[in-house]
Amino acid sequence: MFNNSAKIMFFFILMMGTMITVSSNSWLGAWMGLEINLLAFIPLMNNNNLMSTEASLKYFLTQAMASAMLLLAIVMSYLNNFPIIQENSSMLNNLIITTPLLLKLGAAPFHFWFPNVMEGLSWMNALTLMTWQKIAPLMLISYMNQNNFMNLVIMTSTITGSLGGLNQTSLRKLMAFSSINHLGWMLAAMQANESMWLLYFSFYSFLSFSLIFMFNNFKMYHINQLFNTFFNDKTLKYMLFFNLLSLGGLPPFLGFLPKWMVIQLLTLKSQYSLMTIMTIMTLITLYFYLRLCFAALMLNYSENNWNTEMFINNLSFSIMLILTFISTFSLVLVSTIYLFM
Repeated sequence: MFNNSAKIMFFFILMMGTMITVSSNSWLGAWMGLEINLLAFIPLMNNNNLMSTEASLKYFLTQAMASAMLLLAIVMSYLNNFPIIQENSSMLNNLIITTPLLLKLGAAPFHFWFPNVMEGLSWMNALTLMTWQKIAPLMLISYMNQNNFMNLVIMTSTITGSLGGLNQTSLRKLMAFSSINHLGWMLAAMQANESMWLLYFSFYSFLSFSLIFMFNNFKMYHINQLFNTFFNDKTLKYMLFFNLLSLGGLPPFLGFLPKWMVIQLLTLKSQYSLMTIMTIMTLITLYFYLRLCFAALMLNYSENNWNTEMFINNLSFSIMLILTFISTFSLVLVSTIYLFM
C-alpha cells in the first residue's frame, strides 16, 4: 500500500476522516468526515491496473450515492421537517438515515458492490475496506434507535454472507462474504448492547489481519493456489488451519469468544429465533473455511524433507506464528485465568 509518500499522506487523511466522523457532534460534521475518508481511500485503491481502477470506480459511485442520500436526510432534519433523532422516532425516520449507512458498510441487502470491489483490491487495501472503513458507519448506526428493520438486515447479512461464500473460488470474494456475515453479528451485538459491537469488531479485525497477512505474504488469491503453496512446511499448514477456524468462530479458538458473548446477550434479550438463524448460518461459513483447510492439508499432499526449514529464520514466519498462537490459545488462557480468579 505504501509505495510512495503520497499514499502515506492519503492513509493518514483516511484515518483523520474516520476520526472526524466519530468525534463529530453534528450529522453534517459526520457526513464531512465520511467524505474525507472516501476521497482519501480512492487513491489508495488504485494500483495502476485495470481491476483496481474498476474497483475504485465502483466504490466511488456506490459511496457517492450513499453520501447523497445521507446528506438529503441531514438537510431535511435541519429544515425541521424531518427530525432524525427523537425519543419516539418512527420507523421511517430511522430507515432513511440508516439505509445509506448500511449501503456504505456493504451489509445485505445492500451488499451488491462489496464482493466485486474486494476482487479488484490488493490484500492490504482489502483489509482496510473490511475493517477500518466500517468504523465510522457503524458508530453512526449505533446512535440510532434500533427497530425491526435492523433485525431483517442482521438476518439477511448472516444468510447472504454464509450462502454467498459457498461457490467462491476467489479468496478475496470469500473474505468479502465472510465480512458480510460478521457484519450481521456486529449489528446484532449493537442491538443487544450498545458497546458490544466494538469488542466484536476488535476481535474480527485481529483475526482478519492474521489471515490476510498470511495470504499477502504468499501472494495467494485463489483456492487452487493453496494446493501447492504449503508443500514445504507443516507448521504453515496448521497456522492457516487454526486462523481460518478461529475466524469462523469454532471453539476453543479465540474467534468463538465474541460470538459466545453475543449469543449470551441475545439469549438474555429473549431473541431466540434471531440467535438460532445466526448460529446455523455460522456453521455454513465454517464449512467453506474447512474446504480451504482441506485444500491446504489434504489435496495433492507432498513433502520434501530437505526443504522443511526454509521459513524458520523469516521475520514474516515469526509474526505469523505469534498471531496464530494468540488466535489459537487466547480463549483457553482467558478462561483459565477467569476460572482461578
